[in-house]
Amino acid sequence: MATVSFYTLGCKVNQYETEAMLELFKNSGYDVVDFEEAADIYIINTCTVTNEADKKSRKIFSKAKKNNPAAIVAAVGCYAQASKEQLKENKNLDLIIGNNKKNQIVKILEDYIEEKNINTFVKDMQFENDFEDMEISFSEEKTRAHIKIQDGCNQFCSYCIIPITRGRVRSRKPELVLREIHQLVLNGYKEVVLTGIHMASYGVDLKDYRLIDLLEDINQIEGLARIRLGSLEPTLVNDDFAYRIGRLEKICPHFHLSLQSGCDETLKRMNRKYSTKEYSDAVKRLRNSFSNPSITTDIIVGFPGESEEEFNKTCSFANRIGFADIHIFKYSKRKGTRAAEMNNQVDDMIKNQRSKELSEVKLELYKNYLESFIGKTMEVLFEDTIVIKDNKEYIIGHTDNYLKICVMKKDKAVANKLFNVKITGISNEFLEGDICELT
Repeated sequence: MATVSFYTLGCKVNQYETEAMLELFKNSGYDVVDFEEAADIYIINTCTVTNEADKKSRKIFSKAKKNNPAAIVAAVGCYAQASKEQLKENKNLDLIIGNNKKNQIVKILEDYIEEKNINTFVKDMQFENDFEDMEISFSEEKTRAHIKIQDGCNQFCSYCIIPITRGRVRSRKPELVLREIHQLVLNGYKEVVLTGIHMASYGVDLKDYRLIDLLEDINQIEGLARIRLGSLEPTLVNDDFAYRIGRLEKICPHFHLSLQSGCDETLKRMNRKYSTKEYSDAVKRLRNSFSNPSITTDIIVGFPGESEEEFNKTCSFANRIGFADIHIFKYSKRKGTRAAEMNNQVDDMIKNQRSKELSEVKLELYKNYLESFIGKTMEVLFEDTIVIKDNKEYIIGHTDNYLKICVMKKDKAVANKLFNVKITGISNEFLEGDICELT
C-alpha cells in the first residue's frame, strides 16, 4: 500500500480541499500518514496571498524531499496556479497541479507514476466557469466540518492576486451542499462552517437563489446544531439579509466582516466597494438582529500611500466598532496587481510599527469582549482537546460566537456535546467556566 501525506497552507477553503483530496486517496486504497513520516507521496496545498506564503510553501517542498528523497512531491493550488514557470525550476518538486484540478489528483498522480512525461497541470482560471465539485464525509476536526460552497472572486481589489489564481465566481449547486451536510450530520457532526473565496457572491451565477436562501435551507436540516459562516463582505448585510438571518436559530452569532482599512481614502485605493459608514451600518444591522455577536475582521497595515493620519483613522474606527478580534496583515506586494505598481510604497519598518500598534488595540478590544460574558451562561460545543493548567486537566470547547472556553475535566464524556456553561472568569485567551447542564 502506497503512503501519502498532506500539508496545507492558507485559508479554510484550502483546508476543505485538502480533506477532500485526502478522502479521494483513502478511497483509492492509499494509506495516509503524518507529514513528518517518510511517505511515498507528499501533497502540499499551497497559498500565494503573500510573499511569505510563497516562502513557506518552498520550505515545505524542501522538507518533504528531505523526509524521503525518493518521494513524489506535488505542489497543488494557488501558488502552483500563479507561479508554474518558477516552480518548474524547483528541484524539490515533481508535480505542479493548479486549481480546479484537485478532484482529479489521484488520476494525475497515477498517470505520472506510469508515464512520468507530463508534470504540470495548470489551466487558465480566467475562463473557468465550472465549480470544482469535491466533498467530504469526515473532517479532521471531530466536532465541526468546513463546507466549500463557492469559489472565485469578481472584486479585483488592487492588492489581491486571488481573482487570477481562483478565477471568477462559481457557486456550488445548493442540492450538493445540502446533501453533503446531511451526510456529515449522519456521521455525527454538530456544526458546519461554510467557506468560500468570496461567499457574499454565492448565487450570482444561479437563478433567483442567493446565500441567504441557502442558509434558510440548511437551517432546516434535522440534527444540525450550528451553522457558522466564513468571511463575508459588509455589502452583503442589507436590511433584508440581517432580518432573515436573525430569524435562523442555528446561525452562530459570529460574523467575520472583511474591513482591510478604517480609512475611506485607503479603501478607495484598495478598490474596496464600500465606505466606513456602510461598514458601520452593516455592523449595526447585525447587532440589531443578534445579542452581542462576535464581529471579527481583517486589516492590512502599510498599504501603498497609507499616511500616519490614515493609519490613525483605522485604529480609531476599530475602537468605535469594538471588534471581538482583528487579523492583522502587513501589506505584501504581489506581482500582477495594481497596488504593486503604486507610488509611495510604505517602508517595512513602518509596517512593523503599525502592526505592533494595531495589535495593542486588538488585544484591548478582545479583552473587553471576553469580559462582557463573565457571569453569563453560554452554550458550548466541546472538543476532545485537553489542556493542563496547575497540574489539572481541562477540556476545551467553543461558544456559538467562537470564544474558547475551558472547564475542568469531569468523569463524564463531554466531547462533541453541547452544554450550558456558567462563565466564571478569563485565563489568557480562554474563558473559564463550570458546566451547568446538557442542552
